[in-house]
Amino acid sequence: MTAAQPFSVAIQAEPFDTAAEIAALSGTGEVGAVVSFTGLCRADPPDATGGAPLTALVLEHYPGMAEDEIARHVEEARTRWPLQGARVIHRFGRIVPGEQIVLVVTASAHREAAFNAAAFLMDWLKTDAPFWKKEERGVAGDWVAAKASDDMAAARWK
Repeated sequence: MTAAQPFSVAIQAEPFDTAAEIAALSGTGEVGAVVSFTGLCRADPPDATGGAPLTALVLEHYPGMAEDEIARHVEEARTRWPLQGARVIHRFGRIVPGEQIVLVVTASAHREAAFNAAAFLMDWLKTDAPFWKKEERGVAGDWVAAKASDDMAAARWK
C-alpha cells in the first residue's frame, strides 16, 4: 500500500476501500483514535413514499469546486481540532441502494477530536459541498432538496 497523504480529498465515480483508507491514517504511532463514517445509498422501506421504490441516486458535482470546498472544510477542521489526518472521499454518478456514497476518516491523538472532526466534516458535506442529488424511482426522477435538519446539524459548528 502506498502511504496516503495525511489530509486529502477525492471525488470519484469508483467505490472506495474503507479498510485501506482507515489503515492508511492509523499507523503513524502518534494516532490514538481513528473515526470513520461511511454513507450508503439507502433503499426505501416498502411503504415510505407510497410510490415506486428508490432504484438509484444520481450524484453530480462541479469538478474542481467540489474538491476545493471540501478541502476548505478539512482545513477548518484542522484549525479546530488537533488532527493527524483526515481523508474525505465522495462519489458521483449513479449509485444503487447498498453502495457507498461518502467516506470521512479522521485521525487524532484523542477520540474526542477525531469524533468531533468527523461529525463536523459530515455536517458540512451535507450542507455546503456542491453536489446535486437526483432520486430515480421507476421511470421518474426528482432532484432532492436540502433538508432543514441538515442545516440545523451544521449550525452547531458556527
